[in-house]
Amino acid sequence: MRAEYDFSKGKRGAVISEKGKTRITIFIDNAILAEFRARAVKAGTGYQTMMNEALRNYLTQGQQPITEQVLRNVLRQEMPEYLAGLSACSRGRSTAKASPAGRGSAKQLALKK
Repeated sequence: MRAEYDFSKGKRGAVISEKGKTRITIFIDNAILAEFRARAVKAGTGYQTMMNEALRNYLTQGQQPITEQVLRNVLRQEMPEYLAGLSACSRGRSTAKASPAGRGSAKQLALKK
């Protein structure tokens, strides 16, 4: 140890954190934390860094806007199935009215049981 230290350029207070980062306290499930720690050991990095990257990836993937083209493609894929389901329902209703003694079709009777 030195006999005397120079603190003339020292700063009072807590350790200055990195720019752009905030220290917080959160509760994480034990299993989640254990998995991040295990993966961090394998990757040779810190588990908090891995958690930060995972959160950043999640946020960037969820922020993509739905364009008109994407919406049109989804509708082209989903509408035929939806319309087929509607026509099947309307056929089921017409047969239910024609069933004897108002008991309903075999499919409706099976659903009641």
